Amino acid sequence: MHEARWFKELPVDGIQRIQRVAGGDVNQAYQVETASKKYFLLNQPGQTAAFYDNEVEGLRAMHQAGVRVPEVIGQGELDGTAYLLLEFLAESYQGDHHALGEMVARLHAAQSPTGKYGFNTDYRGSAIAFSNAWTDTWPALFLNQRMDPLAEALVQKGLWSQTDYNLYLKVREVMERDLMQHQSKPGLLHGDLWSGNYMFLTDGSPALFDPASFYGDREFDLAITTVFGGFSPAFYEAYCDNYPLEPDYSYRLPFYRLYLLMVHLLKFGNSYRQSVEHEQERILAGEAYTI
Repeated sequence: MHEARWFKELPVDGIQRIQRVAGGDVNQAYQVETASKKYFLLNQPGQTAAFYDNEVEGLRAMHQAGVRVPEVIGQGELDGTAYLLLEFLAESYQGDHHALGEMVARLHAAQSPTGKYGFNTDYRGSAIAFSNAWTDTWPALFLNQRMDPLAEALVQKGLWSQTDYNLYLKVREVMERDLMQHQSKPGLLHGDLWSGNYMFLTDGSPALFDPASFYGDREFDLAITTVFGGFSPAFYEAYCDNYPLEPDYSYRLPFYRLYLLMVHLLKFGNSYRQSVEHEQERILAGEAYTI
């Protein structure tokens, strides 16, 4: 980053300081300070401004659904680097998990304006991109536009053998059969709802950030919350009080847990191989995962 030009070109006046901060495994992140305000800046070298289209559209859709998210201040490209400038949210390490569950239920209750599954923008990440082209059914989006590209990428990267891929095809048959029998609704999803993507503000209220949004089956988001922990019983209780789950939901959660573990296998390598295999075994055995 050529700081002098960034001081001049970012769409806020009076920048006094730009400081590198932690920002996850996808983006470079900075705190931008003026005399009166702070902002949060994400950078992605070698990308155009369009790299952040999905995140921007997701944040706007979530805001319209009544979810607290950081406001988008600006999006663009500078020196061959895509950037996204966001409202800075001051964080507290304690907050209302019940309110978080209510907020996620409110998010999922926002239904697709087209009645279809997908989104207006595709997902672009550091390890893989996913199409969000509109589909008539949930299995068409989840299996054809998420799981199949993931499986093929794992083979291409040498992380899966043909034997591994053949096992995936057996697991896929089970998922397709079960999902075709399930009555999904295309609700607005965060798309990457692990504990690192929610926070509590200084008044204890919750906020969500860093979405990979699309309209899909809400069980997808809920399964993601279970993989690495960080969501309390109060969260799940409040969610189910506001938006009850289907009685057989627990037999489908492993499908989406497998998705996230396959993403991590692709990004971080064989340290996730055993977890992927365990989740595949769970699906083939018809075992449930209950929240």
